[in-house]
Amino acid sequence: MAVFDEFTSLWVREFHPAPPGAATLTCLPHAGGSASFYFPVSRQLSPALAVRAVQYPGRQDRLKEPCAEDLLALARKVFEVLRPISGARPALFGHSMGAVLAFEVARMLEREAGVVPAHLFVSGRRAPSIHRQELVHQRDDAGLIAEVRSLAGTDSQVLADEEILRMALPAIRGDYRAIETYVYQPGPPLSCPITSFIGDVDPRVTIEDAQAWREHTSGEFDLKVFSGGHFYLNTHREAVCDQISGKLLAADSHWPGA
Repeated sequence: MAVFDEFTSLWVREFHPAPPGAATLTCLPHAGGSASFYFPVSRQLSPALAVRAVQYPGRQDRLKEPCAEDLLALARKVFEVLRPISGARPALFGHSMGAVLAFEVARMLEREAGVVPAHLFVSGRRAPSIHRQELVHQRDDAGLIAEVRSLAGTDSQVLADEEILRMALPAIRGDYRAIETYVYQPGPPLSCPITSFIGDVDPRVTIEDAQAWREHTSGEFDLKVFSGGHFYLNTHREAVCDQISGKLLAADSHWPGA
């Protein structure tokens, strides 16, 4: 495993070792999610890929920190963390809110660091250029819980445990506020390829919504549709990981000097 400084260790989790020089995949969680959501993904992809998961403030071991409520500000923080450790060919994966966050981090990497990601994988989210007014973050606690339950996005044991749920609600609400108040700023498309993953009965994302990601890259675009809802990933993790490893390892083998 990589050895990170104190600041990086606060933000980035590595669950499984990978050999030196392995292609890296940084994973960004959904609203209310944590780095541990990607533990099974890391287990599936390691050791072929070095999988890193970002831990947002306000949850688990960062519970006492204020939650981020501005998505672009959070993207800036993640960019600052990843920039010195990104290497030559970083790849990004984000689910739901994490997809938009990954997109904004990829923009910063390309424009400010001159680093073109190997790939951007976006899951369970419409393209950032498609705006819909959503105000879940303004609901009372019961309404917020009902939304999370309807998407099956939080472990049922967390939702059933009142004490744990009370601790998790501020992070869930803060994340919803961050993504629902996000405003896409038009700009040049990314240079890196984008692959969009969705579930075919996701109440939040249509196939047309997912296809619109094509507009955000001058590189290759691919759309993969799986059976299931917003968290199709929980039942199709192996197939998604196969797609990720196939694309990254193929790109890695064609990299000069590989």
